[in-house]
Amino acid sequence: MTETFEARYAAIASRDRRHDGRFFTAVRTTGIYCRPSCPARTPYPENVTFFTTAAAAQAAGFRACKRCRPEAAPGSADWDVRADLVARALRLVNDGAVDEGGVAALARRLAVSERHLHRVMVAEVGVGPLALARMRRAQTARLLLEATELPVTSVAFAAGYASVRQFNDSIREAFGAAPTDLRRGRRAAADGTGEVVLRLAHRLPLDHAPLMDFLGLRAVPGVEECDGRSYRRALRLPHGAGVVTVTPHPGEGHVTARLRLADLRDLTPAVQRTRRLFDLDADPEAVSRALSRDPLLAPLVRRRPGVRVPGHVDGFELAVRAVLGQQVTVKGARTLAGRLVERLGKPMDAPSGAVTHLFPTAESVAEADLSGLGLTTGRMDTLRAVASAVAGGEVVLDPGADREETRRALLSLKGIGPWTADYVAMRALGDPDAFPAADLGLRQALERLGSPMDARALTSRADAWRPWRAYAALHLWSSLADEPGRAPLR
Repeated sequence: MTETFEARYAAIASRDRRHDGRFFTAVRTTGIYCRPSCPARTPYPENVTFFTTAAAAQAAGFRACKRCRPEAAPGSADWDVRADLVARALRLVNDGAVDEGGVAALARRLAVSERHLHRVMVAEVGVGPLALARMRRAQTARLLLEATELPVTSVAFAAGYASVRQFNDSIREAFGAAPTDLRRGRRAAADGTGEVVLRLAHRLPLDHAPLMDFLGLRAVPGVEECDGRSYRRALRLPHGAGVVTVTPHPGEGHVTARLRLADLRDLTPAVQRTRRLFDLDADPEAVSRALSRDPLLAPLVRRRPGVRVPGHVDGFELAVRAVLGQQVTVKGARTLAGRLVERLGKPMDAPSGAVTHLFPTAESVAEADLSGLGLTTGRMDTLRAVASAVAGGEVVLDPGADREETRRALLSLKGIGPWTADYVAMRALGDPDAFPAADLGLRQALERLGSPMDARALTSRADAWRPWRAYAALHLWSSLADEPGRAPLR
């Protein structure tokens, strides 16, 4: 966010892919904006203007480069670090909040006025929430044009446009081409299975093996499955259910996501939740650079330079699984979650392989009889307390949640301690600095590395790892998995 013009110009001169998505380069003589790594000839500095978002570049009158497709770049990890109003608003806009309820509803969720929200966003990112949502809508339309055989009219309404004319004007403004021209030049196509097949970009490196192992070990029967090569799970979306299958491609800078959706209006939130789940907007270079300064972590970072923090697609589901995982093994928590899904989960109208159910909602768990699942009375009380708090709005677990407020609200519930609250912040809220210092697995990893310490000493040591303490935790957990016959506890 604070890079100088000279530093940014040096990045585009060297076509540095690490900066893709962090800023955009607009060239006044061509009227085009690009990502930093665009292979086109480097423009003269006097003709260059830098923008924080693609929407800001478009609002200033520039159109997206057809060669490097800047609008498809990974998101900026800078916003994940921040927990202020603008960062929360950006996460909600990307998740489709404006499409669902408009700017007024977004402002209410953030407890500010529309005017104040617009003012602070223009000051930080160059445009207000409505312009950001319009850009997101255009991106969704382009994805549908390239990845499906839907008629153009159907694409327009599925992407959220009120009329075909509005759709045509928006696409021309954003991409400098008519919708039919974009379809003729598409890179992906429907394969006849009814799925939308997309390539989701990320920054290299990405250490996919521990990520897939982490998700596979915790895959809840009926909701998820993982064969080591691909991961599949059910999605609860604003307009219906969906299933996503994600396949990493080592070294290629993207994963393949195959989405089967009941309603194509859910494409944007489905894509964003998948990106959060696989931490695709991470900046591995920045993380590695910061953590390598500590001699304790440096060997782990060298071994796994592209470690990601597994996120989640449903904050309530993650909170339930965190409670079920208290003081039990991963296998035990997975079994308990499977029983809960079998009793309270909603069967899917169109199952996909072993994915047959949606995870139970907060409302259903709050009102359910949880006896006979193998849970203690205290654990059942905690689950009901969490479910009631989420259903009643006292605990917010979506991308736009105030992280500190959510942590305090969780800790006020009976049976929720610092470990659970920090684990939820790490995975459900996507906080890259969340750190469960009391975790037994972390202490075991430190002992194995020859540096045993208690939670208090670990918290003090971890101050040097900010704002990437969640990645430090993943490195430590992954070091346990490197031990033969051993998997991380969490």
